[in-house]
Amino acid sequence: MSAEEIKFISYHEAVKLVGAIQEEEDVDTPEKRILMVYSLDDKELCWFDFEEVMAAVGKVDAGQKKEAVQNYILNRIPAWVHEL
Repeated sequence: MSAEEIKFISYHEAVKLVGAIQEEEDVDTPEKRILMVYSLDDKELCWFDFEEVMAAVGKVDAGQKKEAVQNYILNRIPAWVHEL
């Protein structure tokens, strides 16, 4: 395994851990949007670049966009969140 390879928790573990995914302004780069992931007790867990996630999710019907983004993120929560 390379030093840059990231391990992810399972989808089912992520569902039990994640309380919210919110689109926010990056505090360091105001013109950039991020998707911040919070635990059930409102602790910041990790964040995703909004544009990268939208590109990865691709074209989805408007009514299914939120669910597609949520599923994408829940399948990519890094294992290091347990160290927070």
